[in-house]
Amino acid sequence: MQTNRKSNSGNQDSQLSKPKLFILVTAITVAIIVPLSIPHMTHPSMIYHILLHVSGVIIAAFLSVVSTLAYQRTASLKVLLMTIGFASLVAVEALYVLDLSIPVISTMHLFDIPITNIELPHVFLLVMLVTFSTGVLKMN
Repeated sequence: MQTNRKSNSGNQDSQLSKPKLFILVTAITVAIIVPLSIPHMTHPSMIYHILLHVSGVIIAAFLSVVSTLAYQRTASLKVLLMTIGFASLVAVEALYVLDLSIPVISTMHLFDIPITNIELPHVFLLVMLVTFSTGVLKMN
């Protein structure tokens, strides 16, 4: 019976570390993105758009870290696919933040694939959908 208590307390310790991990990921993400976005913070409509994508980066980065830790524990292909999907979402949101924050990127279409005229974030979204669906549909 005491072993159950120890395993439960171990689970509680890992659950207590997730809020700290979320705060750490948030602090690092904000420290990286806010300096890029400061010139646009005074524009009334852009601030909300940037905040939306920054929130997306924070959540996707946190889920990427958590799924990476889960993959290290389980070494499951399904968890690996989920990790790749979350990492793709981080890339998409980061590209959108850069596109909003640095006007030169928007005007020069730096995130477009030249031959096909497809935006790079759309490719990452497709990768995310494929990896998530493969993980969900994969049979053991």
